[in-house]
Amino acid sequence: MNITIIGRKCTPRESFKERAEDKLRKVEKFFGPDADAKVTATVEKNAKIVEITLSKGGYIFRAQERSQDMEEALDACVDSLIRQIRKNKTRLEKRIHELSFDEVFNSYEEDEPEFDLVRTKSVILKPESVDEAILEMNLIGHQFYMFLNAETEQLNVVYKRKDGGYGLLEPTTE
Repeated sequence: MNITIIGRKCTPRESFKERAEDKLRKVEKFFGPDADAKVTATVEKNAKIVEITLSKGGYIFRAQERSQDMEEALDACVDSLIRQIRKNKTRLEKRIHELSFDEVFNSYEEDEPEFDLVRTKSVILKPESVDEAILEMNLIGHQFYMFLNAETEQLNVVYKRKDGGYGLLEPTTE
């Protein structure tokens, strides 16, 4: 597994880096050696935050945990990732082994849970800036908002983050 460890407002200690690599070995068995992991450690006024993003074969798993201790946040983050992976294990295995969509679609087991789509909405897309989209999202009281980015002329999504900030999703083929 390719592991990148970075610090925001801090420089992670060597012991933290070794612990992160050791913990991520538990996750490597699900993804194999060519997966990518990015560990971001952040120090804020009253908390330490660890964020881990794993990617392989088009799948991205992300977990973020906050604690008074950096190692506790790391442990909780890895545990959260393992829960996500186990929850989606069947789908993950099929995707990672690079089956085509038809093979995956036709080979789902009967006991696998179905997704219950309960509502479909049509969205009127109008070109707007990211700031306008965030304002619109807040006005309608949603956690996310899809819009046509006036600068890039692409479909984007803004969303509220747990830390109180906002995020922007932009399409890419990589």
